[in-house]
Amino acid sequence: MAEIEARTGLRRFRSRARSKAAISKGISRAAVWVILVIGAIVMLFPLIWMVSSSLKLEQRVFQFPPTLIPRPFRFQNYADALTYKPFGVYLRNTAFLVVMNELAIVLASSFCAYGFARLSFPGRDLWFGLVLATLMVPQVVMMVPQFVIFSRLKWVDTFLPLTVPYFFGGGAFNIFLLRQFFRTIPEELADAARIDGCNEFTIFGRIIMPLAKPALITVAIFTFLGTWNDFMGPLLYITSPSKYTLAIGLANFRGVLYTRWDLLMAFATTMTLPVLIVFFLAQRYFVEGVVMTGLKG
Repeated sequence: MAEIEARTGLRRFRSRARSKAAISKGISRAAVWVILVIGAIVMLFPLIWMVSSSLKLEQRVFQFPPTLIPRPFRFQNYADALTYKPFGVYLRNTAFLVVMNELAIVLASSFCAYGFARLSFPGRDLWFGLVLATLMVPQVVMMVPQFVIFSRLKWVDTFLPLTVPYFFGGGAFNIFLLRQFFRTIPEELADAARIDGCNEFTIFGRIIMPLAKPALITVAIFTFLGTWNDFMGPLLYITSPSKYTLAIGLANFRGVLYTRWDLLMAFATTMTLPVLIVFFLAQRYFVEGVVMTGLKG
């Protein structure tokens, strides 16, 4: 009898312990969700405020107390913003730079990364270390010498300084990212291709590149974001209004004495929309490409 009561008491104790553990786990999970939701709201608030301001009347953008929901909704701001400045010209120039830089960076960086990941040559690790060392050089330090070089080449007020350099390597970070991903691909695939008579160019184009699609899409996303939002490069080298990009065009909305903030917010929202679309469409490949690069050193 005593043994039965002891077992019953032990079962009750374990049941209570499980209940307390489940309650504690539920509270912890709820706390994490609350923190994440608050953090998401804080991070998204500038974007929400930008969209809200883009739909307000000009005199209500800075009204106090501020309102998050526009009354009335003025969708005409978007039509006015796209005609207030030559939006089509800015979009065409930016799209041209995006396409050229995508081709240059993806091809050049993947080609260099394949050499560092798969080929054996004297000083390979030393040269790769020097490539990574360039990441520690601030971009501001290189602006003046680069401008002097391009000005002597008569490249100022052209798109050449914003595209041609990327055909030579594609950037140290992109080389590093792709090299790490290429090293996760089994070497046996390349060995089998060599036995069949394939050279390194065939292995690179028909085996490595198709398998490296997540990493290549990751590099393409970074390139798109960098080129689409680039302000300093066009500001330094572009002087003709007919060659302005979207970033420079957005800055031109601000005047010395008067600024149409409602149109500025509408233009900024329009410029941000393609970035969000590209990221959400390629999010799965982006995460996979970043994760897979750390599986093999």
